[in-house]
Amino acid sequence: MMKRTVILVVAAACATTVWVMAQPAEISAVDGFRTVEVASVSDAMEQLYGQRGYMSHDMRPLSPTKFAGPAVTVQLTKVEHKDGSAASQGMLDAIDSSPAGSVYVMVVENGADYAGIGGLMATAMKYRGFAGAVIDASVRDTPQIRKLQFPVFSRGVAPSTTINHYRVTGVNVPVTCAGVRVQPGDIIAADEDGIAVVPQAKAAEVLKKSQELDDIEHRMIPFIEKYRSIKEAVKQFGRI
Repeated sequence: MMKRTVILVVAAACATTVWVMAQPAEISAVDGFRTVEVASVSDAMEQLYGQRGYMSHDMRPLSPTKFAGPAVTVQLTKVEHKDGSAASQGMLDAIDSSPAGSVYVMVVENGADYAGIGGLMATAMKYRGFAGAVIDASVRDTPQIRKLQFPVFSRGVAPSTTINHYRVTGVNVPVTCAGVRVQPGDIIAADEDGIAVVPQAKAAEVLKKSQELDDIEHRMIPFIEKYRSIKEAVKQFGRI
């Protein structure tokens, strides 16, 4: 009788363990933003809060990409000096001290003709596990960055350096990047359409709305294909 009781208890414990292991892991907001379209995120921000949540149209990726992650911010201010790389140490510290999955958000004052990052910094971010980089300036060493397959958005490409022309004046501080305010930890969502910024406190609500907008649009496509009418699709689904 004792042996039978022990077997039943062990069996019940095993069944409980299997049930717990079988439960789906909770999907984080960042994981969710990796799957929705940035256009839907932008629409969600506008519909929910009446806010522009997307960066300037000239922020473009070096290669087709899609990523999302919490922002690590770096601010560079234009100052001519002779201090060399010591004045830029903060932008390197931000890479080496940030967790995997981060998005490097660099703002370079009037930086269109200066490369904010190049191949070395991109390599470090790649091997630190960064999700991507968003550079409100230009970039250089583009063949190396493309070879790395590390996602980078920027305003353009230039061969120049920020060394001796800029100082790092803030790390993990609020910045305005390509027209949008970014707080450290805000979620950056990027794809070939552009870049959206979602305040951390609003992430769950924006993600839910983005998923709803994605779902409607994806259901509209076969409807349009079948009935060959965009007007009927809009009437049926209530959006365009």
